Amino acid sequence: MKTRALGATGLTVSEIGLGAGPLGGSEIDDAHAERLVAGALDLGVTLIDTAPSYGRSELRIGAALRATRRREHVVLSTKLGYGVPGVPDWTGPCITGGIDAALERLGTDRIDIAHLHSCPIEVLHRDDVLAALDAAVHAGKVRVAAYSGDGEPLQWAIGSGRFGVVQCSINLADQRALDESVPRAAERGIGVLAKRALANAAWRDTSRPERSDRAVYWERLRAMELPAVGADHAIRFVLAQPGVSSALMGTTDLANLTAAVTAASGALDSAAVELARAAFRRCDQGWDGMI
Repeated sequence: MKTRALGATGLTVSEIGLGAGPLGGSEIDDAHAERLVAGALDLGVTLIDTAPSYGRSELRIGAALRATRRREHVVLSTKLGYGVPGVPDWTGPCITGGIDAALERLGTDRIDIAHLHSCPIEVLHRDDVLAALDAAVHAGKVRVAAYSGDGEPLQWAIGSGRFGVVQCSINLADQRALDESVPRAAERGIGVLAKRALANAAWRDTSRPERSDRAVYWERLRAMELPAVGADHAIRFVLAQPGVSSALMGTTDLANLTAAVTAASGALDSAAVELARAAFRRCDQGWDGMI
C-alpha cells in the first residue's frame, strides 16, 4: 500500500482509507468488525474514518485496535457537532463533549483528525464552535481540526485558515470539488480525503435504484456514458487527482477492501482521466457535491 502526505499536517495516510460507516450497523457483529479492522491493517491501510452517527462504529474500532494493539499504526478520523446527550447540537459545549465521548468510545488519548460533520456555513461562523475545536487541538486531544462537507461551507472552510484537512465527495460522478476546492486546498497545504470514492458503485444497478444517493449517481453515470466503469477504474480516477491524499472505501467485506488496495497499486492513464473530466463538464446540470 502506497502512502501520501496529508497536506502539511505532518501525517501520512494510506492511499486507501477504511470508511467505517458500515462497521456500525446490525448487519455485522463485533467479531466481524474486529476481523475487518485487523485485515485492513494487514493490507497496509493506516487511515480509518468514522463518526458518532455510524452506530457502533467508534466502539468497534476502539475494541479492534485494543485487541490488535496497533493503535500507533492508525490515523483515526471522526466527526463532531451533534449527538451529545443534554447538550444542543452545533455549540461549543457539544464540540467539547463530543470529543471527550469519542475518545472514550475509541479507547484512545487523541483523535488524529476531528471533522465538523457537514454543518451549514452558519455554524462555521460560530466563534464558540471553532474555539472549542481549537482548544481541543491545543490540549492535545485532537491533532488536526478538519471539516467534512461540500459546496459553499467547504469553500469557506478551505479559505478560513482554521482547518488542516477537508473531506468531500470526489468520484467519477461527483467532480465539482475538483474544479476549485481541491486545488485551493492543495495550495494551502490542506489535506483532502475523498469520500464516496466508488460513487456508491451505482454502475452495478441495471435500473434506477430506490436509494436516493445511489439514484443520483446512477443517473449521472448514465448521462456521462463512460466506457468500462468499474471499481478499479473508479478508485484510480480519484487517486489520479492532484491534491487528494486518500480515497475512502466504505465496506464490511475484506475481499472488497483487498480489491481496492490492489486497484490503488495501478494507475489510470491520463486520457481516461481527461475523458471522465470532460464527460462531467459536458453533462453537468447543477451536479453539486453529495453531502
